[in-house]
This record gives sequence, structure tokens and C-alpha cells, in this order.
Amino acid sequence: MDLNPLSEAPPDAPLYEQVKHAMLMALTRGEWTQGEAIPPEKQLAERFGVSIGTLRKAVDELAAENILVRRQGRGTFVAEHSRNAHFFKFFRVVRQDGHKSYPATRLLRFGRVRASALVREKLGLASGAYVFEFSNVLALNGDVVQVDDISLPEARFPGLSERQLRERTGTLYSFYQEFFGVNVIATDERLRCCLADARHAGWLGVAEGAPLLEVRRIAYSYSHQPVEWRVSRVNTESYEYLGQDAAQF
Repeated sequence: MDLNPLSEAPPDAPLYEQVKHAMLMALTRGEWTQGEAIPPEKQLAERFGVSIGTLRKAVDELAAENILVRRQGRGTFVAEHSRNAHFFKFFRVVRQDGHKSYPATRLLRFGRVRASALVREKLGLASGAYVFEFSNVLALNGDVVQVDDISLPEARFPGLSERQLRERTGTLYSFYQEFFGVNVIATDERLRCCLADARHAGWLGVAEGAPLLEVRRIAYSYSHQPVEWRVSRVNTESYEYLGQDAAQF
């Protein structure tokens, strides 16, 4: 352990933010893993050399960001991606009547390739780096609605296989967390319109050239580390995209 646990934090930040940064660095190093309880408040306050109040303020912010979860009478735990309301923080496509449902996912393709210039830019990779690329088609209420084209850095997902993706039972982000220790805590999404090319038109069952919603997403783990680049194409004939705030309800 660093003799000065706050040494990696910005020195001019408020003390609670320095503590928060130090805790994020500990999470990044894998010191505490998914579903695991973090040490008691008193122990952490002593480790960082701060008051219980300062420590709690840092933990409050991490809990508000869904990085940590408080459980009454049990302590504070590293958040897990599970099949509950937390899922809809990241999945925002719903039927136009507002009905939310979990998608049925089918893997279309999988491969290991050298990252393109665009993917290297989005994931912060060096020239020559390899990524795993795969595509999923998602159905809601029996309707094929969305295709996700996803790139993952090989260095963060060593040994990822097509079989693992096909046989996973949970959500994709829970799979990342459980098998590779990669926790997605935030995303940056940009939306635009596009026209269906021949490949995506066939997968979505629409005419080539049909209008689609295109969602470009970078997913981040702790300390703003990019871990996934995803381009989703959505048929919005009967479905729509909820903004981030609306998706929480």
C-alpha cells in the first residue's frame, strides 16, 4: 500500500474528492472486486487519514454514481451488474407506449482483428493493437429492433471466445465484470440518423436505405478508462430511445 494513499489524487481537490479518487484507484487495481464489501468506514478513514465525515462524503458520491452500493446492516459493497433496474441505466430502447422489456440477444459474428484507426482513437489503443469485434442482434417483445457492433480491447479481455459470448447467461456488462473484472460505470453516447446498409437491413428486416437511429457509445470503467466501443443501429418504427434521466424511471 502507498505510504501516502492520497498521493495519486489531484492535490488541489477538496479532501473528500481526493479520498474518492484514491478509492477509485483501488478499484481500478482490483483491490476490491464485484459484490465484495469494502473495508469498514473506520478502517478506511484511518487509511486515508481523514475524518469519518469526509470518508462518508466520498462514499456517498460513489454510491450515487452506482459504483458502490450500501446494504442496510451489512455494509458497503462494490456494485454488480444484474438483471434489475440497473440494467436500464445502459439499455434505453423501449416500445413507443413506454413498455420496458429485456432484450433477447443473438450473436451474429465474432472475430479478432487489428483495431482500425477509429477504434484505436475511441479506446485509446496503440498502433497495431488487437481487438475482439462482434455483432449482436437484439429483439424486444418478439420484434427485431437493434444491432450492436462492438469492439473490445484484447488486453482488457484476454482469451475472450465466441463460445463464452454465446453461452453467457447474464447481461453483457455483468459478463465483463464476472469473467474479466471489467466494471462499466459510465457511458458517453452520441446519436445520429443513418440509412440501413445491406448487411444491417438484412439483420433488422428493413429495406436497404431505411432510416435508422445510430447510437455511438464509449463505455468507461474506473478512472475514465475506455473499455468498449459500440455502434448500435435501431429500427425506431415502433420503438424509441429514452434519454439518460428518463431511463432511470
